Parts: sequence; C-alpha cells; structure tokens
Amino acid sequence: MFRFKVELKNIFIKFEKFVNFKTKNNTQIVSKMCIEKAYDIWAKQYDTNNNRTRDLDIKATKETLSKYSFNSVLELGCGTGKNTKWLLTKARYVLGIDFSKEMLKIAEEKINNETVEFKKADINKKWEIENKTFDLITSSLTLEHIRNLNHIFKQAHTQLKDNGLFFLSELHPFKQYTGTKAQYDTINGTKELEVYTHHTSEYIKCAKKNGFKIVEINEWFDDITKKTIPRLITIVFKKNRNV
Repeated sequence: MFRFKVELKNIFIKFEKFVNFKTKNNTQIVSKMCIEKAYDIWAKQYDTNNNRTRDLDIKATKETLSKYSFNSVLELGCGTGKNTKWLLTKARYVLGIDFSKEMLKIAEEKINNETVEFKKADINKKWEIENKTFDLITSSLTLEHIRNLNHIFKQAHTQLKDNGLFFLSELHPFKQYTGTKAQYDTINGTKELEVYTHHTSEYIKCAKKNGFKIVEINEWFDDITKKTIPRLITIVFKKNRNV
C-alpha cells in the first residue's frame, strides 16, 4: 500500500509540470497544449476513479447502438477501451484510435482480440486510414477537445460506407454552460482539462454541411426524474448516400 501511494504521488508531481494556472477554487487547469500528456497521466486511474460522465457514456453507448447492426467500427478517442469491448460483441472489426499512448497501452492490455486494432493518431489532422471504410464511426467524450468540428465531420463522411452511421456521445452543452468539463481528483486537488464548448446547433449544422442527416438525438440525465440538467447528449447521424 505504501509503495502504491508513493507511486501515485510521483505521478501527480509529474502532472504539476503541465498545469498552467489555478481558478479561485484552487482547481488547476491543464492547457490545450498539454491535453495529450494529461491523458497519459490520467490513464492509470481512468477506469477506476469515480466518474459519472464516463459511466453514463458507457450506458448511453450500449443503449443507443444496441438497436443498430454494424460489422466494422472506427472508434474515435477509444481511450482505455471502455466501449471497445462491447462494440466487439456486435462488430467483426474495430479500429480504435486515440492520441494518448498510455490510454492505448491499457486498452491493448485489457483487450486481446485479433478483431481489434489500436492506433495512436491525432484526429485534428487528416485521418491516415488507407483503403478502409466503416459501417459505424463513434466519438465518445472526445469532441470537447476538438476546436474544428467541420474537419471531424468531413473526415467521418470520407471514412464511412454509404448509409453508414456516425454516433456522438458528448458532454451536454447545457452541462458545459455551468462550467462542467473533463476533470479528475488527485491528492493535490482537482485537475480540469481546458475544453471547447460545442452547441447542439453546431453539431447539426456541421453534419448537414458534410452530408449527414439526423437519425436520432437523446439527452442523458444523472437521475430518472430528469429534473436536472442533462449530463450527456447523444446523436446518431447517417451518411447521405448521394452526397
């Protein structure tokens, strides 16, 4: 136990080097330049710390996509493979990409399956995926770190088969308006990652511009009464065949 605490403390000390400033609540903000490194450090506790957003995303992904059929999946921001294992119960092939090598390392350790591949990539750039198109592309808790949504929808349209689906599960903009963002607690305080707020209308406009139509849209809440601000928004888009 002592050895574990020492190792954990060393991880957080390393993390401090990549923090730019503090808020009035002593919450430390990680600059956009350091997001990749932050996720590398977060990877060791991502699957085990208390995280309602992560847990609700798993639920939303399963409940939404269980009604669709797909054989091949491109998973954007696959992280530690929290959704990959379930996607493999429906698909014959999954390609998971992420910019964090430590997240990918954990995913590879968790999922030893010849029908899945993991690749380090920055989706802000051209997606280097040659000679492959997919039935489904998913993006879970990823786009809040992306400034240019138009680029993402344009690349997704290229990589999807005709009538292919593009599934988004993201922090609800209403939640972002209140200041909620990707974060986790450490022994030295809360670490928040600086993010971009994308309005629901922005998702829809970018989708339409790049040849997608909406199949369904849902909001996901922390409680069954749905009297609070929704935590997540999920949208399923379909690639227009003639665009």
